[in-house]
Amino acid sequence: MHAMGVGSPPMRTRVLHVSDLHFGRNVNPEPIEALARLIEEVEPELVICSGDLSHRGLRSQHENAAEFLRGLGLPVLAVPGNHDIPYSFPKRFSTPWLEFERLWETTQPVYASGTIVAAGLNSVRPWRHQSGKVRLQQVAHAKEVFSQAAPGALKIVVLHHHLLGAPWRSSKKPVAKRNLVLGSLVDAGAELVLAGHIHQSTIAERREFEISTPGGERAVIASIAPGFGQPRPNRRGEARGLHVYDIADEALRALTYIWRDDGWGLIAVRTFPRGNEPLAFDSR
Repeated sequence: MHAMGVGSPPMRTRVLHVSDLHFGRNVNPEPIEALARLIEEVEPELVICSGDLSHRGLRSQHENAAEFLRGLGLPVLAVPGNHDIPYSFPKRFSTPWLEFERLWETTQPVYASGTIVAAGLNSVRPWRHQSGKVRLQQVAHAKEVFSQAAPGALKIVVLHHHLLGAPWRSSKKPVAKRNLVLGSLVDAGAELVLAGHIHQSTIAERREFEISTPGGERAVIASIAPGFGQPRPNRRGEARGLHVYDIADEALRALTYIWRDDGWGLIAVRTFPRGNEPLAFDSR
């Protein structure tokens, strides 16, 4: 689904990032109902969903997920996850994207405004149960999208498979050749790379783990959202939560919310620079 806009970017905007809804398995209505109240509080411009909208890729599950996301009353950018394709042969290989594209038109959506340009990439491959892949043609697509961005707009890439390791134990495989993928996305102009898949929150600025190279000083944040749904509620190490990104001209704040009995609770705020300069910090 595409949405386009023009104009000079304001000082601040926000994005809500959910992932791994898993509609069709253990759908608790309380967090869903409470999300509307959180949206009223944070006032995001855009909702991003980084895959696994459904639990088994069934038509009814896709429809329920789409109804929920569109019911939030905001623009939505959604990409498929490995649970969003059929689990049965031959549909898994003959028509893997049928239900997703029926509701969302494309597996590689674009959103653009004066403040945000987001390119969705489909990292799911039907022959891979867990791990995903991003092709160079897809990176070229993102680069083309970013080349048309308004000055100062934050450039976001969205895929399902993670680029960072989980903080807690996880056997889920990241996107194939993730170092190459991350480097290619950086070269394409990405500033924020969003994913899910592991049901755990983890965020890092790439210079925390990459050796700086000439011309490679620009800040790029990789962020994995915790799972919004919780298909295995008793499985330790799979948090239920979401991220909100507060975007300003010189910095980006990542706010992590987790589900509590009384609603969505803010548990962490991380601040990252934008551009080449480090964060300004007053130690007083």
